[in-house]
Amino acid sequence: MKGSTHRRCYCRDPHTGKPLGKKCPKLSSRKHGSYSIRQELPPRDDGTRRSFSRAGYDSLKAAQADLDHVRALLGLADSDDAEGLAQIAELLEKVAEEKAPLPDIDATRRRLSHGLDLTSRLTVGEWLDIWLAGKKGRQSAISRDESNIRVHLKPRIGHLRLDRLRVTHLSEMFEAIAEANVEIAEGNAARRKAFEDLAQIPWKGREHRARRKMMKAAIEEMEPYRRIAGPATRQRVRSTLRAALNAAIAQQLITFNPAAHVELEAGKRPKALVWTEERILHWKRTGEKPSSVMVWTPEHTGLFLDHVAEDRLYALFHLIAFRGLRRGEACGQKWTDTNLDAGLITVAKQLVVDGWEVYEDDPKTDAGARTIALDSETVQALKRHRAQQDKDREEWGSAWVETGRVFTKENGELLHPANVTRRFVELYEEIGLPPIRLHDLRHGAATLAHAAGADLKDIQEMLGHSSITITADTYTSLLPEADLAIAEAAARLVPRARKAEEPVPDGADPSGEIQEINSPSAHAPLTQTAPDEESEAE
Repeated sequence: MKGSTHRRCYCRDPHTGKPLGKKCPKLSSRKHGSYSIRQELPPRDDGTRRSFSRAGYDSLKAAQADLDHVRALLGLADSDDAEGLAQIAELLEKVAEEKAPLPDIDATRRRLSHGLDLTSRLTVGEWLDIWLAGKKGRQSAISRDESNIRVHLKPRIGHLRLDRLRVTHLSEMFEAIAEANVEIAEGNAARRKAFEDLAQIPWKGREHRARRKMMKAAIEEMEPYRRIAGPATRQRVRSTLRAALNAAIAQQLITFNPAAHVELEAGKRPKALVWTEERILHWKRTGEKPSSVMVWTPEHTGLFLDHVAEDRLYALFHLIAFRGLRRGEACGQKWTDTNLDAGLITVAKQLVVDGWEVYEDDPKTDAGARTIALDSETVQALKRHRAQQDKDREEWGSAWVETGRVFTKENGELLHPANVTRRFVELYEEIGLPPIRLHDLRHGAATLAHAAGADLKDIQEMLGHSSITITADTYTSLLPEADLAIAEAAARLVPRARKAEEPVPDGADPSGEIQEINSPSAHAPLTQTAPDEESEAE
């Protein structure tokens, strides 16, 4: 396609007022006038001609450089690539019309190779959609990324150009999210207070009914309950953005990832706490849980299991409480991976909830695929459960749904993990136990194993953690009795010439000889240490 440079001036004939053009006598001087370029472009779809023109260059060298730039852009598409040539022609037409700088050749090549629109600037939101559409991996992880993009990223930074995204933009975004948390908390508190006030209005009476109607109308206009984006959530949002921007770097769309350099408050794992009497009293007075992760004492766990002994899901709750399976792992456990004669189960699959849909997937981590030993009581609970399931299979006959799962509905269908959680809450509330999540039974299993003498490595393998740090930081809350026993044992390790005076224990005479020994508690083997030889000798 033809292209050329030429020099012209804007001098006019003093008599006619017409432009002199090339007839201007001053054009003999190189300093007079300016240079222009013109390059033929591929014709339009209707066959009409089009071209790129630009004027105002001070030198022939500058004009020739831009003409070469235009030709290089046209050369990005093969001669037989009609669609690519049309895209580049539209881009150059738009650049000429807007008198914008010529686009970068390498950046245009990348956008053309990825099938992106050359005439528009790629925004963060557009790239996030492209990245998410091509993302591979666990559906649960993809759903989490989609939620982060939809709720946080696109509304706040989706309009920004991808190549102009800076650390300051992200800092402002996360500050705005933190500020929004205050509004969300206030809105949630106002809605909760409205429901409390509504509950105080009697049902009977015309005036009371009118007040209830007004209160319900006011509640309808309020914002629904929303979750606060705490430090851990903000870290996950940044993780999603950082992964998307790393992919953009790999595609050579950008060269810098601002998400890797924005500073955020660390998302700390919640520390598991045991429901002691003091914490239970505080919860009953205020309704506040001391931690988002609470663990029952062995007595609480025993009360719960005794209460649900006749429930269809007893064996599932028993398995989680003592061997620490995740909810999805327990619901997805198959009889083919369960060997009750050997007292072993292999965790090979889990049920995952995406929205409300349930699908089968591999364990959460490579370490999650593990074999767990069962105690004799758990084996007996599973054998009784299997006998009941066989009876159900006979009763349902041809209507029985064979899934091969250990825990199913009465007709053999898969359990929905959310319904299992709902049933768990109903059961412990029936006997007034302090609240925990179903997942906290897993925390309790780690606590019991630790109190029984298992080390952190054993507990890590039982729970299927990829890192022992997770086990140590989150799952091993010492029972108060075990903590006391460790404190006493540590104190005995230090030799003292003079012992501190001790109060005379109940049942002892002034000489210090104990007349009667109280019987140990049912959990003494788990929470007490045997006296060492030196203390026995004393």
